[in-house]
Amino acid sequence: MGLGLGVALGLLPGALPAQAQTLQKIVFSTDWLAEAEHGGFYQAQAEGIYRSYGLDVTIRMGGPQVNGLQLLAAGQIDIAMADALQVVSAVEHDVPVVAIAATFQKNPTVIIAHPGVHRLEDLKGKPIAIAAAANTTFWPWLRQQYGFTDAQKRPYGFSVQPFLAEPTLSQQGFATSEPYSIEKAGVRPMVFLLADRGYPPYSETLVVTRSTLAQKRDVLERFIRASAEGWKSYLAHPAAGNALIRKANPEMGDDLLAYGLRKLNEYGIVVNADAHKFGLLTMTDRRWKATFDFLRQARLAKPNVDYQRAYTLDLVKAVRVVP
Repeated sequence: MGLGLGVALGLLPGALPAQAQTLQKIVFSTDWLAEAEHGGFYQAQAEGIYRSYGLDVTIRMGGPQVNGLQLLAAGQIDIAMADALQVVSAVEHDVPVVAIAATFQKNPTVIIAHPGVHRLEDLKGKPIAIAAAANTTFWPWLRQQYGFTDAQKRPYGFSVQPFLAEPTLSQQGFATSEPYSIEKAGVRPMVFLLADRGYPPYSETLVVTRSTLAQKRDVLERFIRASAEGWKSYLAHPAAGNALIRKANPEMGDDLLAYGLRKLNEYGIVVNADAHKFGLLTMTDRRWKATFDFLRQARLAKPNVDYQRAYTLDLVKAVRVVP
């Protein structure tokens, strides 16, 4: 995997048929190839939810060579999907972007170990395969919280084969992806979701430029609301969204889609206590402060950065789609 609106118009959902509205075009870029982790957006497309809110949404897939925030800053897309850490970094470098909602209430990053490892802290001093990007994301957090050291690091080539070949090796991954490949190979791994242990950043935030926020608030609010309704539908009955995902990404099989959805639900990645209280795609000041506190303590952000410029709660507070 790698990086919303009717209230402002005074309309209730479905108050006007789509054909009676002038559809507003929105280009939205995900952070990776189409997968279950994007299911709610494809569901909103497949079920006509976006159109019912007067939106003509184009979903562009991300991928290894796609930088959504760069496309956003260049004006090539309207909404990008990005990790909260990326957004804070962009703001620190005076890129005028802002997060307006968060798809994942829990970051799906996991550490995967072999059977027999029962606690994350038991991996202290043991080899762990991580990618270079981890050095500015979760690895400093693991050093802070568990006393891990750089001597433990091993290169991660985005393959589970080294893990399968070496019983002492652990590795990074996403809850919805790498454990599936490992299980298919006959190993039942131990999976530690870092978010359940306090790793704070939101994942798959929806990001826009400040000029788009100023000019299209009503359109963005509708997009958030429609997307939240899409997620509510997808988590219960994913067939329509999965059909569009497979069309966009033919390599995505039914079994992996089913596994991804199951893990989204099992870990509460989309629906947690905050989502039940405030609605899907919500965000809180508390989580953003915790994220910046981590970055500051890890010296990954300058202490004087105004992290509150990285997000706004105004739109998502107006959208309360409870799961």
